Amino acid sequence: MSRLETVAALVLPVLWNNRVLPSLGLPLRGRTAANIGFAAGYTKVFRGSPNWLAPSGFRWGLASTAVVLAGYAVVLAVPSLRRLPLEIAVRAPETSTLEWIALHIPVGTVLAEEAIFRGTLDPLLAESIGAPALALSATDFGLWHIQPATAVGDPVLPTVLATTVAGLVFGELRRRSGSATAPALLHLALNAGGALAPAAARWVDARER
Repeated sequence: MSRLETVAALVLPVLWNNRVLPSLGLPLRGRTAANIGFAAGYTKVFRGSPNWLAPSGFRWGLASTAVVLAGYAVVLAVPSLRRLPLEIAVRAPETSTLEWIALHIPVGTVLAEEAIFRGTLDPLLAESIGAPALALSATDFGLWHIQPATAVGDPVLPTVLATTVAGLVFGELRRRSGSATAPALLHLALNAGGALAPAAARWVDARER
C-alpha cells in the first residue's frame, strides 16, 4: 500500500468522527446507521481483514470478557466500590437503556469501531510500517474520541489518553488472536457493563437495605 493510502487510512476515521458525522446533525439511530455505513466502506476500500469467525477470536474475546465481568461483579459486591458506578451519570440519549445496550453500543460503537481500527487499520499499518503500527493505530483510536468527549462534556485529553490505552489493549488482542472478534467482545463488555453498572449498583443497594 502506498504512503498516500496509509495516510488516508489514518486521517479518514478521525475526520469522519470529529467533523463529518457531527456536521450531519443526525439523531442517534441515524448516527448508528451512518457509522456502520462508513465502517463498511472503509473496510472495503482499505481491504480490511477482521476475520470475525476465527475460533481464536472467540477464545481470546470470551476470556478477556470474563475478566471484565468479574471486575464488575467485585465492584457491585463491595459497598465502598459500589459508590463509583452510582456517581456515574446514566447516558442513553434519545432512546431507552435497552435500545442503547442492545443496538447502539454493539452496532454503532463496537462493530463499527472494531471493523475500522482492529479489522482494517491495525493489519494495514502492520503491513505498511511494522513495529510502530499498534501505537499509531491506538493513537488514532484515541483521537477518534475527541468530539464525542466534547459533546458530553468530558475532559478531552484524559478521554483521548484512556481510549488510546484501550486501543493498545484491543490491538494486542487482535494481534494475538488474529481476529477483530476478540477486541470486539472485550469492547462490548466494557461499554455495556459501564452502561448497566449504575442501575445494577442501585438494584444491589436496594436489595441490601
